[in-house]
Amino acid sequence: MALFQNSVLNKYLKGIDQKAVDNAFEVFTSHFHNPAIQENIRASKEEQYQGEFLIDLFVKVFGYVKNPNPEFNLTTELKNIRGAKKTDGAILLDGNALAVIELKGTNTNDLGKVEGQAFGYKANQTGCVYVITSNFEKLRFYIDNAVAFEEFNLFTITKERFEILWLCCAASNLLKNLPKQIKDESLSQEEVITKKLYKDYSAFRNAIFDNIQ
Repeated sequence: MALFQNSVLNKYLKGIDQKAVDNAFEVFTSHFHNPAIQENIRASKEEQYQGEFLIDLFVKVFGYVKNPNPEFNLTTELKNIRGAKKTDGAILLDGNALAVIELKGTNTNDLGKVEGQAFGYKANQTGCVYVITSNFEKLRFYIDNAVAFEEFNLFTITKERFEILWLCCAASNLLKNLPKQIKDESLSQEEVITKKLYKDYSAFRNAIFDNIQ
């Protein structure tokens, strides 16, 4: 199920900082579209690359500041508020987890299998809105729940799809809760469309009934 309504998404895509996206895409493709690097990532175990993955994507491309740098908004191994379990990464806002990040190796082909674990971490972080899962090759982005998501193939992503990924995950957008705003507007737009369709259907049904009479 799509995360956003197309007309709403396109409205926000028109407003993105194109120069910032172009620069980010250049940095992104120089790493994630490099065949030799892709081969090495596929050969790496989860623990071998997860820290560097956060730097390569979330720091260098999306613009986060990783712990232990001053005023960091990205951290690793964030412990649940209840229990001893830890999520692989988290994006922080005012010291609290706004998004949890759960990482697996590329041998985890279906990211759907990671949903339960990732949302378990979300449920144990007060005020957490977003869930991000990745096997270093693919990335899924969720808002609030697992009903809908956006999935991106980092190794083959086009510029057009990267713009959506940027809209979802860049620090300049996510820390302002922009993805949540787009989703909320999408739901409102879908409700308007549904009501219009029902109104048109009711009118059509009544017209047929009148003709039969």
